[in-house]
Amino acid sequence: MTSAERRQKIMAHIRTHGSGRVDEFVDQFNVSAVTIRHDLNLLEKEGCVFRCYGGASLNPNFAFDQPLYRKDQINRNAKQSIALAAAKLVKDGEAIILDSGSTIGLMPQYLSDKQQLVVMTNALNTAYQLSGNENIDLHVVGGTLRRASCSLIGHHGEQQVRSYLFDKLFLGVDGFDLKAGITTPDNHEAQINRAMCEVAHQVIAVTDSSKFGRKSFCMIRAANQIDVLVTDSNIPHSTHQALLDMGVEVILADQTIN
Repeated sequence: MTSAERRQKIMAHIRTHGSGRVDEFVDQFNVSAVTIRHDLNLLEKEGCVFRCYGGASLNPNFAFDQPLYRKDQINRNAKQSIALAAAKLVKDGEAIILDSGSTIGLMPQYLSDKQQLVVMTNALNTAYQLSGNENIDLHVVGGTLRRASCSLIGHHGEQQVRSYLFDKLFLGVDGFDLKAGITTPDNHEAQINRAMCEVAHQVIAVTDSSKFGRKSFCMIRAANQIDVLVTDSNIPHSTHQALLDMGVEVILADQTIN
């Protein structure tokens, strides 16, 4: 077992139990306490855990990777409202990118009345929903499947994205921190997201308020580099005001859908 694999197993244990002890991991992996302490220190530097006497505890504000089907059930009503508010920003004739993510995956149902759209997406679930809409010129980013998010990633997809220019990017969020910016647990996802940001005239972050104050491994975009944020009214007041001071337009979705 490599050191990286050992740290993944340690992290899995801590996520399941909320914490873990050095002596437990020493017995489990048959390595020294010095080695385990080094592993826990590295995990703390990555933001996953907090070191404590004799072990480490889970950092509840770290944005871990979760399967799409699980994320899809969290804050479902708020996500529906946010998806509707985001879809209202799309104008007839525009070229847009729809990133992967559970909230953006709800947008296609609200685009059915739009005319002459060009849509690019790296999300298979979103592409499937849009495939029956004859008013949309649909482009699907090629690449390797990232199963957790049902998205396509990789160098080929990044090159494909950079071949075009778009009016708007609707960017999904795993973690949103004023200092760390918009982050995701997966480096390859971050790379294709950064490519999307480069070719879009307007970057619109789409997220429910549970993501604020969370951060993960890989930065996509600084908070002051987005143009618009679509979220719900539970955004912390300090975060809301800070974004306004940065010049970011903040749209609060009405959580009542007619």
